[in-house]
Amino acid sequence: MSQDRLPPPELEACLVRLRPSSQKGGTIIVEDVTDLATHERRLCDPDGYRPRFCPTCRETTLHVHDYRERVLRAEPGRPTIETVRHECISCEAIWQILPLFLARCLWRTWPVVERTMTGAAAQADEGSRRWPKVPERTQRRWRARWLRPARFVAQVLTSCGEATWAAAAGTLAPAATCAELVAACVRATMTAAGMALAVVAALVFRLQASVRLM
Repeated sequence: MSQDRLPPPELEACLVRLRPSSQKGGTIIVEDVTDLATHERRLCDPDGYRPRFCPTCRETTLHVHDYRERVLRAEPGRPTIETVRHECISCEAIWQILPLFLARCLWRTWPVVERTMTGAAAQADEGSRRWPKVPERTQRRWRARWLRPARFVAQVLTSCGEATWAAAAGTLAPAATCAELVAACVRATMTAAGMALAVVAALVFRLQASVRLM
């Protein structure tokens, strides 16, 4: 009987989008907004989340298109969060603006996802509040992604042009998982517990929007 290992399973289609989207707009992640209080202050300021230019056509005038309420599951606090979208006056592209801590394609915040995967405490007062349980089916789906080969994500980081991130990705074995990739990035950048997934996911999205970490 052959001792060769079976090849790793194919990636979920949602994690690597092979064809570019036809829509004009998309998502902009604001990487310096790491908590709810800062997010709410930015929402109250008409210019707090206004993009400096449209990523599609480079127009510098964008107006608020609307505010949207997003349901958050398994949160220790309130279950909803409000986000804003801006529209470019030139090409009419609509841009969803998300704070760093809010997972782009999941009904959760990144601290909740990270706490579920690693047990990392997202906040200093975590023990004083009850964290709702994430369903087992959701945990299994996340864990499959968490333990999948990180080759696509590692390739993105290796070629990003930022020495720290590239060095962290370069230390990984060919069969390293996304969990090992995130751990390497945390060691290299000293990212705070609870925000490691958010920081790595935002960087990957900025470099290659078609590749998802989770």
